[in-house]
Amino acid sequence: MYAVIETGGKQYKVQEGDTVFVEKINTEEGENIELPKVLLISKEDGLVVGKPYIEGAKVEATVLEQGKMRKIIVFKYKSKKNYKRKQGHRQPYTKLQIGKIVG
Repeated sequence: MYAVIETGGKQYKVQEGDTVFVEKINTEEGENIELPKVLLISKEDGLVVGKPYIEGAKVEATVLEQGKMRKIIVFKYKSKKNYKRKQGHRQPYTKLQIGKIVG
């Protein structure tokens, strides 16, 4: 059994017991959260597809960690014009442990 959920403007295919990195959610570590935006659920008897979401369906998860991804460097350069800009960026994330798929 798996589900496709939406959080942070992105879609993730999750199963019970999976660990996923999603866009930052403002919660404390160790806290249980519900993700109500379920787009699709696969069951033994077939697929259930929402329009756009499935009513009454949710995915329960536990927040394992709040952190930042590795740094990426944004470097802009124009030749012969003495133009250089160097900028770093670290995207924040939330690490989730998927518990139960309800729906």
